[in-house]
Amino acid sequence: MTRPAIAGTLESALYARDLDRAEAFYGGTLGLPVVTRQAGRHVFFRVGGSILLIFNPEATAKGPAPDARLPVPGHGATGPGHYCFAVARDDLDRWRAYLEGEAVAIEADFHWPNGARSIYIRDPSGNSVEFAEPALWAAA
Repeated sequence: MTRPAIAGTLESALYARDLDRAEAFYGGTLGLPVVTRQAGRHVFFRVGGSILLIFNPEATAKGPAPDARLPVPGHGATGPGHYCFAVARDDLDRWRAYLEGEAVAIEADFHWPNGARSIYIRDPSGNSVEFAEPALWAAA
């Protein structure tokens, strides 16, 4: 049997125990639209054509209730995760200035060997959040 194609990434997940702080950061500071929220369990954001899922790891590790409408298997992670936003090269300086103006510390700002640039910050839960130009993976 021939392996079917994968079209791309539809959703990615990070984990945060304090969903209110996560929503304030991703929805407020970064301006991502909230798609849905379930108190104590998750808050989801639209990022272009994909979705950023922020789960409370304590809630999702339990798995679905026996009478759950959607039997999504339990999942979660410990320690900081990573997420990278694709941004235009010309917007990286503006993002840096904006983040600094919002009192978000810049953890790293550098050029990769292929010339692409990345800026790294931490979200309120300690996840590593990167802003990078798409050229980072253009030659991969």
